[in-house]
Amino acid sequence: MKKLLIGILIGVPYWLMAQYRTELNKGWQYARADKVKEGGAALSQPIHALAGFRPAQVPGTVLTNMLRDKEVPDPFYGMNNERIPDIYHTGPAHYTYWFVNDFKEKAVQGKDVFLHLRGVNYACDVFVNNKKLNDATHKGMYLRQTYNISSLLNANGNNRLAIIVYPPDPPGNPNGGQGGDGRIAKSVSHQYVAGWDWIQPIRDRNTGIWDKVYIERTGIVDVRNPHVITLVPGVRKPNGPQQPATLKVSAELLNNAGREVKGSLQYTIAGKKVSKPVSLSPHELKEIQLPDLKMENPKLWWPAGYGKQDLYKLDLQFIEQGKVTDKEVVNVGVREIQRVWNATTLSSEFRVNGQKIFIKGGNWIISDAMLRLSDERYDAEIRYHRDMNLNLIRIWGGALLERPEFYKACDKYGLLVFQDFWMSGDCNGRWVDPKKAEDQDTRRKYPDDHGLFLRSVVDGIKLIRNHPSLAIWCGGNEITPPDDILAAMRDSLLPQLDGTRVFFDYSNSDSMSMKILGGNGDGPYNIQPTDTFWKFRTYPFNSEVGSVGTGDYESLKRFIPAENMTPPVYTPAAGDQRAREKADSVWEYHKYIGYSKYISPYGPVRDVPDFANKAQIVNYDQYRALMEGFSAHMWSWYTGTIIWKTQNPWTALRGQMYDYYLDPNACLYGLRAGGEPVHVMYNPVEGNVMVVNNGFTDLNNATVRFEAWTMNGEKIPIGHSLAQLPATSVITSLNIKAKVDELRAQQGIFLRLQLENDAKKGLSENIYWLPDASGEYSGLQRIQPAALAVTARHIKAGKVEVMLSNKAGNPVSFFNRISLLHPATKERILPAFYTDNYITVLPGATRTIQVEYDEHAIKPILSVEGWNSPIKTVIPASPVNPK
Repeated sequence: MKKLLIGILIGVPYWLMAQYRTELNKGWQYARADKVKEGGAALSQPIHALAGFRPAQVPGTVLTNMLRDKEVPDPFYGMNNERIPDIYHTGPAHYTYWFVNDFKEKAVQGKDVFLHLRGVNYACDVFVNNKKLNDATHKGMYLRQTYNISSLLNANGNNRLAIIVYPPDPPGNPNGGQGGDGRIAKSVSHQYVAGWDWIQPIRDRNTGIWDKVYIERTGIVDVRNPHVITLVPGVRKPNGPQQPATLKVSAELLNNAGREVKGSLQYTIAGKKVSKPVSLSPHELKEIQLPDLKMENPKLWWPAGYGKQDLYKLDLQFIEQGKVTDKEVVNVGVREIQRVWNATTLSSEFRVNGQKIFIKGGNWIISDAMLRLSDERYDAEIRYHRDMNLNLIRIWGGALLERPEFYKACDKYGLLVFQDFWMSGDCNGRWVDPKKAEDQDTRRKYPDDHGLFLRSVVDGIKLIRNHPSLAIWCGGNEITPPDDILAAMRDSLLPQLDGTRVFFDYSNSDSMSMKILGGNGDGPYNIQPTDTFWKFRTYPFNSEVGSVGTGDYESLKRFIPAENMTPPVYTPAAGDQRAREKADSVWEYHKYIGYSKYISPYGPVRDVPDFANKAQIVNYDQYRALMEGFSAHMWSWYTGTIIWKTQNPWTALRGQMYDYYLDPNACLYGLRAGGEPVHVMYNPVEGNVMVVNNGFTDLNNATVRFEAWTMNGEKIPIGHSLAQLPATSVITSLNIKAKVDELRAQQGIFLRLQLENDAKKGLSENIYWLPDASGEYSGLQRIQPAALAVTARHIKAGKVEVMLSNKAGNPVSFFNRISLLHPATKERILPAFYTDNYITVLPGATRTIQVEYDEHAIKPILSVEGWNSPIKTVIPASPVNPK
């Protein structure tokens, strides 16, 4: 095993935050390779004319650039994807392209200049100024490349980079199977591009220079691959003085010179400096461990909902003769993550800084299916997950090792990360599958090049290991890697290169969660009666449990043509005929998952807007009930759950809290409500009022109040009770089932629960709409209009406060969607972040909501529309002091 590890580590590329670095993200050109006569040596000469080349966007893929040039229609709209040739049918030449960039850089004595490629899919040859840089064709989507180009730079500073990019081979047949025919997994690449049950195939399989390209200048000694470990002993709390924490820092140093170099490696953090003298032989690569630092009274990093996400800046430098030759900056979150076994639930339990964390997670595929990644989009998506009251994101194994920019956002917002490596049960042989080209035993050995997979693992660990949000490594989705890969990862690579995080061999591992029900260990994935989440015990740490997720009409209009705007039709079971749901072909192409019988209790569907509005009510109810049901059994049945899934990298009609265009639907706000850190809730099975306290502090002498509201706005008090709420626990209050069932029998009711602390401050409010005795929402179908008074004002640039008031004597104003609109287009401003939405306002009550958005230069319009409240638009008042 030691020989294997040494072989993997030799020549591993690195990534630096160095003194000088320039991203090459402008001035690129591209051309189809079989249309170009010259080879790479000629193309990479700056004086060579680039006939037939066109402007390109890098990072970018062949398909994103073709879309940019309008050579292909938008594959996210309608059935357009069927109009784009698939690589399986065209052959690889159709998507094999040259990418060329002219850049300015001169050689400087005593400095070295490096070219970094952070991600090319799938294979490439690289040329600079008439010289090929790689001896053998580079392969591997995730494996970074680094080339010293100092000796190749032209004296006049005019240089040219030329890269020919080859697609994955084989690309796989997109035959409708999960991952198509499975052969996409023969390469070390992402698998969803051959199609899945939530996405259509990506026609070029994302061939291209998909991640960042940099030019970097360093001194004689490079600082490479720093590693920062924080140890936080004991049981901590987010506030107050802290006992010390320990910081362990190491880094690799490379001497680029042909002479011995003596100097010191040092870092500074929080005003403290740690240093160590170093001697490096000519061209030596050495890992240096610095002395431990005892951090007094540190500010700790906590998951979302439990505390702040404090980060420290660590400056790491190598100094020779008083001069800095190279440096790197690492943002450090001081925290320690532990995993213990919960013998009651039979699952893993996670602790951060000694405190139990009930995992509320979401499954993540990728930000954009065509790899159009950006810092801004990552930030918005991770913020949405924070706003869902989640504390963990799982990166599904058929996609990426996520980018540092993703992890930066998770560090910022407090989302722990469960990172799968690149395996899936569907492609890698978990099951016999007639859709697959090769048999199960053969697929069990995928990928073809195990050494490449392991080199990519090494590189990936070093890329992201310093992020405090990274909590869990996982060998693959629903399957373990082949034995030799698994042994190397588990026994050598992860212990040596990280050593601080738990490793699960696969996402349904018994070491994570026992399969108490048998089967695969995850699911279900479709709509459920809401009481199922309360009464049915599923897997104790379920890595994938999901439901519906269709957006509203504004969302649907973005990708479904007008002629296909036909609502799905559900036909209940009759006689020997099974229940069925039929949807338009475009809806089916976009992977619509049915709502079954759960729309009709709200009344007959009139049209698509009506269907979509009723779907939002169901969405909210589903995901509130899901998180409440799991929270109600915290530590007795469950240590956590992970929803399948919370975001869509494509325009699919399933598994999303917000759509591809970053427009939230009611799933997000139902999940937000059900996942409150301190939350009062109604058990629909037993009729008990329950309260969950996820915090680390007891809440004593709290009061729980419960009342009903009729459809015409009459308040009916039911009662109240005192509650003692121990930290990280759930308690049961009064049983009110008999009274609730009596009140709702005729036409349904609204049930309002409130939780107050001993100072009468509201901690949680929860409003349910309950059906009549037959399960119909007959009262909602007949409820009278309730006109809201709506006011809005800018608190500051980019932040609006909205007040919704329902006059006393009115009916309840039910399920109001607030939307911030562009004044010219009248379309929603996206992304926008609402402190709440789909809001029910009781008679005599006022609800205050805040909205944040980025387009500060515009003066938005605000609209509000509810189930029984007509649409109303207002222009938010300008702030008193716009600064």
